[in-house]
Formats: sequence, structure tokens, C-alpha cells
Amino acid sequence: MPNIGAVLRQEIVRLSRREVRSQTQTTKKASAQYRHDIAALKREVELLKRQVSLFQRGELRKSTSNGDSPAKKIRFVAKGLRAQRSRLGLSAEDYGKLVGVSAQSIYNWERGHNTPRAEQLAAIATLRGMSKRVAGARLEQIGSKRARKSRKR
Repeated sequence: MPNIGAVLRQEIVRLSRREVRSQTQTTKKASAQYRHDIAALKREVELLKRQVSLFQRGELRKSTSNGDSPAKKIRFVAKGLRAQRSRLGLSAEDYGKLVGVSAQSIYNWERGHNTPRAEQLAAIATLRGMSKRVAGARLEQIGSKRARKSRKR
């Protein structure tokens, strides 16, 4: 015959587990719902971040094409300048004329001793898309303008 104390203890344990389960069940359900809501909000935030970045890129493109906002940051690499100058087949003096600086400045930029200012970076960026023929024609225009200025003096 089972001991009454053991049976009573088993019944108390069973009832207490049942009571605890019923008390914590609502908390578990609420917690699961909160986790679900938080995950949904995180997905929505990520989607909105992507939309904002796409919108900003589109605005940046529009504003740079209109020219009413500050210019996009132009990256300068000395090796790239040297490669660009050799691609155009220009001497440092001629390249300097196109950019509006001296040949010594071009050499210093290519060696990495100095970096160009913002105005000169913009001029370098315009030269990036030029062909040899167009660069030569622009160089001739600059040469003829200087010749006219020297005659006027």
C-alpha cells in the first residue's frame, strides 16, 4: 500500500506544475508574439533603409546632373594619374596645361608628394573621359588662347 505522504506529495507536485503551466502559458504566448512582432519590424526597417539609400542615390544622380549641389567626392590615385597621362600620350607639361597647373605639380602628384586641390581634381576628372584626339584639340585651343593673350600684351 502506498504511503499517504508520498501520494499527497505527488498530487501537490502535479497540481503545482499544472498551476505554474497555466500561469506561464499566457506569458509564453505573449513573448512569442513579441518576438514575431520584433522580427517583422526589423524586416520592415531593413526594407525602409534600402529604399532610403536607393532614394538618396537617385537624388544624388539628379542633383549632380543639375549641378546645383556640391560635387561628388572624386578619388585621387597617383598611379592612376600617371596611367591616364600615358594613355593620352601627353607630357607632364601638356597635361599640366590641360589641368591648369605646372609640369612640376603633375610630377609631384604622380610621385605622391602632393595631392591636387578640388578644382584641379574636377579638371582631372573631366580628362578621364577624353580621348587622345579630344585632348590634343583642347591643348591646341589652350595654346592658341595663350598666343592671343601674349599678342595683346
